Amino acid sequence: MGNTVDLIKAPIAEEMKLFEQKFFESMKSNVSLLDRITNYIVRRKGKQMRPMFVFLTAKLNGEVQERTYRAASFIELIHTATLVHDDVVDDSTLRRGFFSLNAIWKNKVAVLVGDYFLSKTLIISTKNKDFDLLEVVSVAIQEISEGELLQIEKARKLDITEDVYFEIIRMKTATLIAACCEAGARSVGCSEEVAKKMHRFGELVGIAFQIKDDLFDYTTSNAIGKPVGIDIKEQKMTLPLIYSINTANEKDKKWLINSVKRYNNDKKRVREIIQYVKDHGGIEYTQKMMKQYSQEALDILYEFPENEFRNSLETMVKYVIEREK
Repeated sequence: MGNTVDLIKAPIAEEMKLFEQKFFESMKSNVSLLDRITNYIVRRKGKQMRPMFVFLTAKLNGEVQERTYRAASFIELIHTATLVHDDVVDDSTLRRGFFSLNAIWKNKVAVLVGDYFLSKTLIISTKNKDFDLLEVVSVAIQEISEGELLQIEKARKLDITEDVYFEIIRMKTATLIAACCEAGARSVGCSEEVAKKMHRFGELVGIAFQIKDDLFDYTTSNAIGKPVGIDIKEQKMTLPLIYSINTANEKDKKWLINSVKRYNNDKKRVREIIQYVKDHGGIEYTQKMMKQYSQEALDILYEFPENEFRNSLETMVKYVIEREK
């Protein structure tokens, strides 16, 4: 799948290279501790799907400008800030196989660094009067926080309906990808109608992406490095489980909810839950929903003229649901 990412990146390879330099430059500060930390973060970047979405949607709608690089920086800053804060909240010591910031520099520093990244977004955008882009990313920050809190509230009762589940993943995961696509298009001066279309496209891709992530919890041989059953252990209600609970008879429903509530640390019971979900169509149903969302995203994409950027975005949508990690 590594080749697929290179393939997607091909039409924007130059922009991505330049973006990395610009992003690194913009992160420089007068505090050497901060520089050491940003250096550590930049060296451990992931696939960089979010900046790719920004540049591909920009080029789908016009010519890349300085504003496009700033749009990609805003998204990257927010994304990094939320990851750093997440690791503190979840008390995680690892991120992508490396030590998390809070594991090395402790929580206080990690929280302050996250705050610094968010303030950097405000400073760069207001200095350049990118108020339209600032609005796009501010909405994303608000929704990410709301989504997290909604999930925490619902996890206590385990009473998540499918509608609530989709609302949570729309806010927690999809909103940032939607912001990438909308900001990318707006950065090159697209119309209001196109901006909304690109936002919806990103949202649909983001939802499909999260559903795929939820499926990894049920795959014994997932390459993501995420232990099987970890969502159940953390009492996260994901689509395969919600579907299984909603379609179960009273007796099975009680057993499932009780298992997640009280036996989430019992390895044998977690395996039994996974088996139940597999036997009762939870996986098939989830895959069907994932394909539905990705198809809707492709339908929006096909409204645009075919070119290498549209092709890359199409490959990206397919990669999201076919990836192994």
